Amino acid sequence: MLAIVLSISLMVMDQQFQQLRQIRSVLAFVTYPLQVLAILPVSLMRWLDEATTTRKELQAENHHLREAILRARARLQRFESLRAENLRLRNLLDASYKMGNRILIAELSAVDLDPYRQQVVIDKGSTSGVFIGQPVLNANAVMGQVIQTTPFSSTVLLITDLSHSIPVQILRNDLRTIALGTGRINELSLPYLPTNSDIRVGDKLVTSGLGGKFPSGYPIATVTRINRSPDNAFAEIVATPTAHLDRSREVLLVWPVQAASVRPSVPDTPPETPAAGTPDKQP
Repeated sequence: MLAIVLSISLMVMDQQFQQLRQIRSVLAFVTYPLQVLAILPVSLMRWLDEATTTRKELQAENHHLREAILRARARLQRFESLRAENLRLRNLLDASYKMGNRILIAELSAVDLDPYRQQVVIDKGSTSGVFIGQPVLNANAVMGQVIQTTPFSSTVLLITDLSHSIPVQILRNDLRTIALGTGRINELSLPYLPTNSDIRVGDKLVTSGLGGKFPSGYPIATVTRINRSPDNAFAEIVATPTAHLDRSREVLLVWPVQAASVRPSVPDTPPETPAAGTPDKQP
C-alpha cells in the first residue's frame, strides 16, 4: 500500500510540477548501465549471427542486391524513354492540331541500309488508308512521301533521296524553286536559281503547294550555303532539312483537306506523267 501511494504521489507531482525533471534525468543516467545489460544478450546474439554468416551466403546476398540495382536502373531508363516518347507524341499532336488536315500517326519499323537510298518503312499501310504519293511529316517539317504500300506497311522516300524533288518557296519573299535530294541525310540542293536570285543564308524554305502533292506552307529546310560563281549561270545553293530525318521515330501521314473526307485507295496503275514532287524513279 505504501508503494502504491508513493507511486501515485510521484505521478501526480510529475504531472503537475516541474521539479522532478532533474531527478528523472539523474535516475535515467544511473539506470543507463542497467538498460545496456538488458539488451546485451540480444546484441550478442546478433553479433554472433553476423560473425557466423558464411561467405557463400554473403555472395548470394550481394548477387541479389546487384540484380535489384540493375532492375531498378532498367526501370529508370525505361521511364526516361517513356518521358521522351511522351514528349515526342505531344509535339506530334500539337503539330497535327496546327495542320488542321486529317492525319494519322505511324512509327518507323525499318530503315533502308543502302547508303545510296534514303528510304524508311512505317507500320501503316493500305488498310489504314495510306496511298502512294501521300505526304509524310514529323513534328518539325516534311520528311518525304509514300512510294509503296502493302496492307500493313508502307515505304517512304525521304526528301534527301537522289530521286526526290519537291516544289518549294522562300518564306521571306515567296521566290519559288525546286529542292532536290542529294543522297545525304542532312543536305538538299537548289540548283535552278540564277546567281542574281534574292536568296540568303538562313532563309526558310516551305512547300509551295504546286504539283498537288504537298500542301503549301509546311517547313522544308533552311539555306546554309550559297556559292555564286561568275562562270556559272546558276548559284550553288545547299539547304539543311528542318525535319530530323535520322532521329524521328513517329511520323504523320497527312491527307489534303479536300480529300480528308474520302478514304483513299491504292491506285492500280501509276499515272503516266508524274506531278511535281513525285520521285523520278521508284525502287
